[in-house]
Amino acid sequence: MKKALILLTLCIAAVTLRAQKFPTVFETSNGEQTATYFETIGYYKKLKAAFPTLSIKTFDTTDAGYPLHLVLFSKDKKFDPKQWHSQHKVVVLVNNGIHPGEPDGIDASMMLIRDLAANKIAAADNVVFAIIPVYNIGGCLNRGSSSRVNQNGPEQYGFRGNSENLDLNRDFIKNDSHDAVSFTHIFQWLQPDIFIDNHVSDGADYQHTMTLLTTQYNKLGGETGAFVHATFEPALYKSMSAKKWDMIPYVNFEDGNPDKGWDAYYDPPRYSSGYAALFQTIAFVPETHMLKPYADRVKSTYAFMQTIMEQSSLYANDIVAKRKTDIENNKKKNDFVVSWAADTTKFEQVLFKGYLTNTKTSDITGQPRMFYDHTKPFEKQVKFHNTFNPVVTIQKPSAYIVPQGWREAIDRLKNNGVELKRLTKDTTITVEFYHVDDYKSMTKAYEKHHRNFDLVVSKRMQPVHFVKGDYIIYTGQRCDRYIVETLEPQGDDSFFSWNFFDAILQQKEWYSDYRLEDVADSLFQQHPEIKQALEEKKKSDAQFATNAKAQLQFVYMHSPYYEPAHLRIPVFRVI
Repeated sequence: MKKALILLTLCIAAVTLRAQKFPTVFETSNGEQTATYFETIGYYKKLKAAFPTLSIKTFDTTDAGYPLHLVLFSKDKKFDPKQWHSQHKVVVLVNNGIHPGEPDGIDASMMLIRDLAANKIAAADNVVFAIIPVYNIGGCLNRGSSSRVNQNGPEQYGFRGNSENLDLNRDFIKNDSHDAVSFTHIFQWLQPDIFIDNHVSDGADYQHTMTLLTTQYNKLGGETGAFVHATFEPALYKSMSAKKWDMIPYVNFEDGNPDKGWDAYYDPPRYSSGYAALFQTIAFVPETHMLKPYADRVKSTYAFMQTIMEQSSLYANDIVAKRKTDIENNKKKNDFVVSWAADTTKFEQVLFKGYLTNTKTSDITGQPRMFYDHTKPFEKQVKFHNTFNPVVTIQKPSAYIVPQGWREAIDRLKNNGVELKRLTKDTTITVEFYHVDDYKSMTKAYEKHHRNFDLVVSKRMQPVHFVKGDYIIYTGQRCDRYIVETLEPQGDDSFFSWNFFDAILQQKEWYSDYRLEDVADSLFQQHPEIKQALEEKKKSDAQFATNAKAQLQFVYMHSPYYEPAHLRIPVFRVI
């Protein structure tokens, strides 16, 4: 017994010593500093050389000129995602530094992977980790100490925008950046069961160090959504409390008054968690509180990822089986919701640990200002509105056809694993399509776009001529949710909403008034229905009856001379 105890003590000492050989910048700075991009990548390369349970892959070059790295940890030293899925292992993808001014996950992941590899903490046999060390490389290289006035540490950190000044957490659907394209290739290669995107919050002040944004369970849907809401998420909260990190759902208010409660954060597919949900991936966005000491924020992020590993191991069979069921069901599903809204009549009660607010005179304005009084902490049950109802529901067609000229849309479909076929010859097909009856566009740029919104469409059906090489996308694929939510124009983050089809909004051909007058007689003879419609419009609209320009426009718009592509969204539905 004594020999066994000595041997165990020596083994523990050896493991501790091995881990101590690889201290991080965070640890050597007493929790005050975060690693630079080059220090982070160099650190993982040292770990890989020392531990056979680690592998590193590189993917496409980002806007910063450097490739995205992916660090893989697998206890059995196997690094093939297809094999992982065939063995029913839970594949966890962790994304760090999407906003490099929020570097908590960068440092926490370095320590977690080291401790797993060195057996300092137990690694699960049925869970594998894939870590993106730094996603926004350009923002990480743009290092300073004054861009985040709301945040308490570290001493220096990166910038929110990438090398193209894009917010990458608005780029998952539109893929404007090379960074997002590379991420998409990683995501589709892994096909993760769980996705973690590490962040730091902004907004209200409260006692909690860790808050959590979870893929909205109604949107995730199916068996997976129900399981996450009823079983998995509560287990995460319970485990984090046992680790002395009491979590709260992401705090979605800023006025200091939690009494009215708050809505769960709505995450359409431009965001990481909304994008992941399109592929039935369970997504979490841990948001540490900006004003807590950096050391505590990193430690709580570490604890959350460790908790994910522990609970994923316990519920591995449920996670894998329910995701598989939902993916298969989506292939057969006919109706897809592409827009949601919070149901403010329904709520859950959550225990919120906050600070009372008060007022004092502002040093800046001399006017009364609100402040959080840390001498007056409180705990109370508050309303959390975490039920969302469908706003727009689409019936999936048997196929979509997208003409080959619309490359931006086609490239993104390909990046996301969508199976596309090409027409082998010119052909005319009777299809359903959307006509834009009305819309609005943002007057100011948002992430390099002037987005379209308040769309009003009407459906039309008629024969359309397609040419050899045009793309046909049959539904019944693993990617059906992605296909529907991007190609259907009423989707919250559809390709139409992101301006990929804006060329159809501008008329290309026009007419001279005198020429249209000259051909009117023959036009009315061939199309008496136009003449009839014109006369009915005059009778019903007095202002129109006296407006010659409006009448000519009416005739032209109803004539064969008017171009059919104008206001016709170039996504055609095969019913």
